[in-house]
Amino acid sequence: MGTVHIGDRMRKLRRDARLSQEGLAIKAGVHVDVVRRLEQKRKHSARLPTLHALSRALGVELAALIGDPPAVPSTGDAEPAGLVAVRRAIMPPMFAPPPVRDEADNLSVDLLRQEIAEAWSLYHAADFGRVMELLPDTIADARLAAAVGAGRGRLAGQHALGKALQLAGHLAIRLGKTDLGLTSLERAVAAADAAEDPLLTAMMCNSIAWAYQRQNRLDDAQHLAVAAADSVERDHLMASAEHLRVWGGLIMSAATSTARNGDYTGAADMMVAAEKSAARVPKLPASGDGRMVSVFSRSSVRIERVRLAVQHARPEEALTLARGLRLSADTPTSWRTWLLLDVARAYTDLGNSTEAVAALTKLNRVAPGWIRHHTLAVAIVTDLLAGPENPPGLRQLARQLNLAD
Repeated sequence: MGTVHIGDRMRKLRRDARLSQEGLAIKAGVHVDVVRRLEQKRKHSARLPTLHALSRALGVELAALIGDPPAVPSTGDAEPAGLVAVRRAIMPPMFAPPPVRDEADNLSVDLLRQEIAEAWSLYHAADFGRVMELLPDTIADARLAAAVGAGRGRLAGQHALGKALQLAGHLAIRLGKTDLGLTSLERAVAAADAAEDPLLTAMMCNSIAWAYQRQNRLDDAQHLAVAAADSVERDHLMASAEHLRVWGGLIMSAATSTARNGDYTGAADMMVAAEKSAARVPKLPASGDGRMVSVFSRSSVRIERVRLAVQHARPEEALTLARGLRLSADTPTSWRTWLLLDVARAYTDLGNSTEAVAALTKLNRVAPGWIRHHTLAVAIVTDLLAGPENPPGLRQLARQLNLAD
């Protein structure tokens, strides 16, 4: 058993684009040996900036080049009923009857926001199946809360609707449905605007920037994140921990796009500034449920710095940054998994297969659901299988990722 190699996908996409190997290399601005080694399967992956350049040159989204996560294969089959229900909740059918005001009698917006926060926790724990089950009813309740009532009650309902649609957008993107994710996020922005909450709108912009990154629209992602961060500063919204976290999340997003566009130095400077600003978060007054706000702390910034170092062939720097990292208690499981994946990648690049397998094994123990949703895990294990050593635990990881019988 196995997955389609990136070289096979690239060869097909290159031929569909009527490009030679040399033509693709010139258009992407990479050395032709990178293209040859990938297509000849002598190389199992490439740095993320290189992959972005190749997918741009091929005129496709990044996912078309690197493939779906192990847990979300493209089979061509009809969408599962759960995803259809989420799609219907995001885009209700035309001429559907309006919500009945009496249905809102027992609807508590506070309880609704708590349900949405719990769903976000499930998302960060990679329990996507459970999130998919909860979202249709949650979005329907939020849409009802946003449609009935008046004054602050209706604004609170619009706020809840925005957060529910934002979560739906994230879920759709994780499942490889980027266009559906963008549709949901754009509707989340409309709800945030209706809620008259500029901070919420800025959070939605961060999510949309992430979606743009997945579509290889790096310039669009960078410009959106910078503009939204500037609006937060311009509107003097830095007085609370929530505001600083939203601003910081946008700066990290802008830095990520900058790095993937090839400017590692500029991105690193932005990340260092963000890490210094993150030290202020615990000192500022906080309100509400932190799960409803952007992830931004010294831990999250350092995790992103490790990732960027790995992606730009700086494994020693990545491991140095990782060794000095103390994870804060509110660091979501999803961010912990990204750190372990990047540590595994760094050790693989340095030829230390034992430590690489140890990091992947820890990831599988801490968050078994997440390893099945990362194409990077497939690339790392594939590289390790092709290496001279076979550390204990490697074959088990390969079987879990459908790379070995």
